[in-house]
Amino acid sequence: MNPDLSNARWRKSTYSGGGGQCVEVADGFTSVTPVRDSKDPSGPALVFPSAAWQSFITAIRAGEFDVR
Repeated sequence: MNPDLSNARWRKSTYSGGGGQCVEVADGFTSVTPVRDSKDPSGPALVFPSAAWQSFITAIRAGEFDVR
């Protein structure tokens, strides 16, 4: 699972507030979702199976990681 990310088009969430603690994702890859730290764009990227990434996003939206 080592896709070529040299031409990846990275994007930040529209919810990113500019606090410097953002991740970026690259769309357009079949079956994987690359993720990187926006503060280190030339650093390493993590590559998750797309289904796992979608489950993570769904859990975030459902509030499963909210600190109470």
